[in-house]
Amino acid sequence: RRKKPPKATAKATRSHPPNELLRFFFTGAAPIYSIGLIKLLFDTKKSHISTGVTSENLSFFLRKEMFFHLIGYVEQIPVIFAERTPTFFELERHGIVLLTDWSGSKITKLPKFLFWIDQTHFHFLASQEDTLGLNHPDSRPGQYQPELWKYDVAEFFLLSSDENRYLEFNLAPNGGWWSSAFCGPLIPAPHEPLPIPNVQTSAEVNRNGWRARASIPLSWLQKSYGFSKSTFLNACFILNSPEQIFVSAGNLGDGDPDYHRPKRFPPLDPITLA
Repeated sequence: RRKKPPKATAKATRSHPPNELLRFFFTGAAPIYSIGLIKLLFDTKKSHISTGVTSENLSFFLRKEMFFHLIGYVEQIPVIFAERTPTFFELERHGIVLLTDWSGSKITKLPKFLFWIDQTHFHFLASQEDTLGLNHPDSRPGQYQPELWKYDVAEFFLLSSDENRYLEFNLAPNGGWWSSAFCGPLIPAPHEPLPIPNVQTSAEVNRNGWRARASIPLSWLQKSYGFSKSTFLNACFILNSPEQIFVSAGNLGDGDPDYHRPKRFPPLDPITLA
């Protein structure tokens, strides 16, 4: 079993923004916290305080329920554990905004994702601002639909505890979805693809953008993939169809965009909220 990598510090590279650098935006008259080496800046455009924070302090700010944006790749994927079921408000408050695509270029219409675990379900929430999104023409809310990736889609990949297979899950802007198990990179497992049982989805689309949520029975993930707080997973997007861009939360390596690199999936970072 692979060991979790050490938590990274903020370090600039030529091709990408600082790795593990988080930008938090406080609303209103927020207090200033002094934790580790934190640099406070005033953002005159947003009238917010902007805080650069390394991954060591991520849990603190998530527990304080502050708004934040993410720059660059993550070494660990935050997953919130809470008793309540998330709404799109939680996506707005806790969601991680990705600012650069696979090539390191800035994204103009920003995507956001959130993983959330309550007592019964694993929730995946995703959004993109300032666009209605381009759905697969056959995609329908709550319905299983292949080839969603040919259009706009949010995705997550989850590695089994024995590392012998992984799950791909696709979520369209209108709430259509698809899933499959793979026994190797781009090699479907026997009898796959098969729909996950009892998946529930919801979606909202308005002039501010699209938001979608998928809820998967937690017991199914635990039984089928050994899901735990030691799981490796990744969040990804394919956006701006037909001129598609590719966005990954974790650093999956160089070359052409390819989300099917299970050995590069980041580990889960559990965050507990009351």
